[in-house]
Amino acid sequence: MVQLTKIYTKGGDKGKTSLGTGERVLKNTTRIDAIGHIDELNAWIGVCILYCPKHHAEDLRRIQHDLFDLGGDLCIPNHNQKKKLKVLSSQVSWLEKEIDEQNKSLPSLSSFILPGGTSVSSHLHLARTVARRAERSVVALSQETKINEETIMYLNRLSDYLFVLCRTLNNKSADDILWIPGKNQMKVSKK
Repeated sequence: MVQLTKIYTKGGDKGKTSLGTGERVLKNTTRIDAIGHIDELNAWIGVCILYCPKHHAEDLRRIQHDLFDLGGDLCIPNHNQKKKLKVLSSQVSWLEKEIDEQNKSLPSLSSFILPGGTSVSSHLHLARTVARRAERSVVALSQETKINEETIMYLNRLSDYLFVLCRTLNNKSADDILWIPGKNQMKVSKK
């Protein structure tokens, strides 16, 4: 466990922060950027919990714990032999199981869905887009250094989970807003 006795340390005042190994790195590195996007995603999920029915709120709380695990996984480079916290395939499998279970009660899609619908779904769509950004950041990190590949898979499944949850909480997709291609394009008539 982490024990924080002092909130500010002034250690980051010159633009550096510590990894889980104690190594100091600039705050604008790809690794810290990815961890920051995961933190932002976790915050959005916290907002979504406020609007969710209890069962789904509990699942989202579980995901928040997973995201802290994921941040912990990334804050210790893979070459470190003392690495204790890793995202596991079982965490990815849990998301897959939940996606499949929710998807059973949803109609097939006939179009892409515009973000919106109910209040909770609108917030979940925001979280989903932040999940995609976090995923892109972790992929960028993986191009620079070896990382646990489960982190990318987890974020990829999480955005899918959030999408399916949006549909579920849009009254089983009744309140989904379908994209109509070219809806607002003006038709030019020939004279």
